[in-house]
Amino acid sequence: MTTSLPERAVRRCHNVINPLHATIYFSPDLQQEMTALGVDNPRAAYFASRSAAMGAVGAGVVAAAFYNFSPGLVARHVPAVWETASPEAVLAARLRAVDTTLRRVLGEEALAAGETAEAARLALRATEACAPHARPLYAAHADLPVPEEPHLALWHAATLLREHRGDGHLAVLLRAELDPLEALVTHSATGKGMSRKWILATRGWSEEELDAARGRLCERGLLGPDGELTEAGTALRREVEEETDRLDRAPYEHLGAEGVGRLMELAGALLTRAQEAGAFPRDLISR
Repeated sequence: MTTSLPERAVRRCHNVINPLHATIYFSPDLQQEMTALGVDNPRAAYFASRSAAMGAVGAGVVAAAFYNFSPGLVARHVPAVWETASPEAVLAARLRAVDTTLRRVLGEEALAAGETAEAARLALRATEACAPHARPLYAAHADLPVPEEPHLALWHAATLLREHRGDGHLAVLLRAELDPLEALVTHSATGKGMSRKWILATRGWSEEELDAARGRLCERGLLGPDGELTEAGTALRREVEEETDRLDRAPYEHLGAEGVGRLMELAGALLTRAQEAGAFPRDLISR
């Protein structure tokens, strides 16, 4: 199906689907499962759980695929983490953690409702039009089996849609000549990206490296001395998001306007439940 979509429908749908996937990264259940495997460092747990679909890859592959993490931070944990837990064990642990997390933040009643199964069917239908070429994280996850339970199938589909968009987004960042830190800083400056506190806590960059990135962006005329985007910076970020939307349109065009609208409605209701249950840190986003 190739039905014309409302303006920004691709991005709006992504904005409710992606957080459903991301619940796992802020869940104590993932760390509990990974600790049981012997992986007790939270960064190692994150790198392993997100990259395990690609196999026992090295630090270079993970840093390249994840883009905005310090390569030094990645190298402290990868490939050493695979000596402790195999990719197969990590994937099984992650799925157990997803099950526990979604049952807690969404509630058993919501998971048992027909709407969750409907959302899963719609999201999986959208993934039928995802393209694997030049999208390594998406392609690796697309090779995994679809879980049978509706809430796990929905999470799996959300993962595919997230990584499909994310891989395309990296190509756009390269074209915009935004390196990993510059991408983080400009996204934060929009008020929709990760806060400085969370960048420093999770991405492995130093204060000096972050300030140097701001300096480069100021030299390019993209950032003002106050840290706010200039007119040129705002235009560049708008172009980045619009081009990302263009590269990501196929799954949603395949689903069609009616299906996209229904998926947004269903996923949005589930996301609201997750947010109300405290699935995400309150200071995560820069505002």
